[in-house]
Amino acid sequence: MRQTGTGLAGAAIVLAAVLAGGSAHAACQNTGSFDRWLQGFKQEAAASGISQRTIANALNGVTLDPKVIAADRRQGVFAQTFLEFSGRMVNNYRLTHGRRNLKKYGSTFSRIERQYGVPGPVITAFWALETDFGANMGNTSTLRSLATLAYDCRRPEEFRPQLMAALRIVQRGDLTPREMISPWAGELGQTQFLPTVYDQYAVDYDGNGRRDLIRSVPDVLASTANYLKALGWRAGEPWLEEVRVPSNLPWDQADIAIKHPRSQWARWGVTRANGQRLSNDGLPASLLLPMGRNGPAFLAYRNFDTYLEWNQSLVYSTTAAYLATRLAGAPRVHPGGKVASLNVAQVKELQRLLKRAGYDVGGVDGIIGERTRQAVKAVQARLGLPADSYPTAELLSRLR
Repeated sequence: MRQTGTGLAGAAIVLAAVLAGGSAHAACQNTGSFDRWLQGFKQEAAASGISQRTIANALNGVTLDPKVIAADRRQGVFAQTFLEFSGRMVNNYRLTHGRRNLKKYGSTFSRIERQYGVPGPVITAFWALETDFGANMGNTSTLRSLATLAYDCRRPEEFRPQLMAALRIVQRGDLTPREMISPWAGELGQTQFLPTVYDQYAVDYDGNGRRDLIRSVPDVLASTANYLKALGWRAGEPWLEEVRVPSNLPWDQADIAIKHPRSQWARWGVTRANGQRLSNDGLPASLLLPMGRNGPAFLAYRNFDTYLEWNQSLVYSTTAAYLATRLAGAPRVHPGGKVASLNVAQVKELQRLLKRAGYDVGGVDGIIGERTRQAVKAVQARLGLPADSYPTAELLSRLR
């Protein structure tokens, strides 16, 4: 989910770096006593309806974790292209085990899709990417991590609600404090729910009276579907489809924020990946070019918006949606032509030049986020270049 980082090995490290997004490192110093702060938070929790027993079980003896603060402060920029990231994450292990789990829990997935409208491959892709099907859920005390981050001066307003939600999860009897183990930023369970999401959207699907996203696979799968439905998933509609694009496309229309009927994309010469015509219907879709006009191409349907609600990183969202298509039977993506992508230093230089020219890039952070893509699109159009929103060495040279 919208993680801020993890201490896990393997896949989770890569995910953490992408999801961290290179957030600004506020230069702040903690001055007050953690113990005094914790006593104040206990009083706030009691006033919010948390029982004294829950507060004592969850928070008595909790101490500040300097390693969590250090992990939060040292988050850095991570940059991989879609092909680099998906090449690592959509691997044989996740495809093989994902297909096995789709068969193993076939009846559960069928029941979930009837109830929530979310297909099994979509749920399984998140399950695979977030924790390798529950194998890597973290090794840190959730409550200690959240208390540390809620006290810390950098982002207390983000983590105080998470700590309060964690107490509600304990009070409800879903998890005990000892069972609440997570990455350092406090995401819980096999699809890494923030405590506020767990508290609101987790469901007891195995009927044992607990919403256990640590050990109960039915609870994990159904809760993930319930959350996706709440984010806007539309039953029976596609989410992502690989396509081929012509060389004379109106490139300024290739924008995740712009949707056209599928019939319009067909009139512009967009075809299915195998060369067949698109369906001549009114289903809205965006043309997604994660690496520009020379790289892979997808039609992103309305359900793809749900992926961006789950995580705002375009690389992560595209990879998760692509993995779901592979689990549903789609072939490996075609890489397109040769794409010379910019490195972090070059992206920062590009952002500085765009900012100097009056464009809003959000920040000079080395990440090609939405505002940077929109600025790139605008300057490409001004310079008479194909406005596909993807920065290239040619564009950087022109701006210099």
